[in-house]
Amino acid sequence: MAITDINQRKKLLAQDNVYLPHLVVIDKIIEETPSIRTLHFNFKDGKLRKEFTFESGQFAELSIFGIGEATFCISSSPTRNGHLECTINRVGVVTNAMHRLSIGTEIGFRGPYGNSFPFELMRGKNLVFVGGGIGLAPLRSLIWNVLDNRDKYENIDIIYGARSPVDLCFKYDLDIWNQDKTINMITTVDKGDKNWMGREGFVPAVLEQIAPSAKKAIAVVCGPPIMIRLTFPVLEKLGFVPGQMITTLEKRMKCGIGKCGRCNIGNLYVCRDGPVFTYAQIRNFISDEY
Repeated sequence: MAITDINQRKKLLAQDNVYLPHLVVIDKIIEETPSIRTLHFNFKDGKLRKEFTFESGQFAELSIFGIGEATFCISSSPTRNGHLECTINRVGVVTNAMHRLSIGTEIGFRGPYGNSFPFELMRGKNLVFVGGGIGLAPLRSLIWNVLDNRDKYENIDIIYGARSPVDLCFKYDLDIWNQDKTINMITTVDKGDKNWMGREGFVPAVLEQIAPSAKKAIAVVCGPPIMIRLTFPVLEKLGFVPGQMITTLEKRMKCGIGKCGRCNIGNLYVCRDGPVFTYAQIRNFISDEY
């Protein structure tokens, strides 16, 4: 299997009716930042709770009945059973409604959709994770998956940043990764506050300063579009070739199955052909369309 074939793996839960949502119940809510929260939930149906599987990188459609649905990556790891997590940024009607939900609320879940990160190609490699803001959500699923199989991977660098200290997501995970002696964890903010004692600087610039080796390495990037666009040239400067760079795109997805055409980018549909792509697949049009 070549790294360019990562869009070939798909898994749909609703094989009979891909439009049919399944009921899930929210059992925990974490307020990550003033505008971002993580919902913990599980299927109401006991059979689904036992049989549901997904892979890091896949996404789901969450719906609030009477209001609408939207796509979200699954931010929890498949190596940590018992519940699912999606992390919600409050930007529109549906996401604002999700920020008003409480524990015990039932919502709809369709999925998992899309391809996943290429674990078999990443094994035995040095891994470089580059994330910005809520873009850490899909990387978080992958990072925990990798850490739960730590002996299968070599060196791990995590470079993560946000606009300010209050905008950092998953601070509880950052603390754990920072204490893990097998990880080179770098956290940065564009601009700190009076209590911030850490690094300041944009993620691509910090990545260039850290300069992880491209030898036997794969870089996985996710964040705001501008961060993704500026990170790839830095990785190339460090010696990474397009086939060594992976990203996951989420912007514009709507139906989740390639029917509405809303997520078209270049010659691809993000939901149908991705959301995980190599830079080799998207480099010809990402600067113009994403």
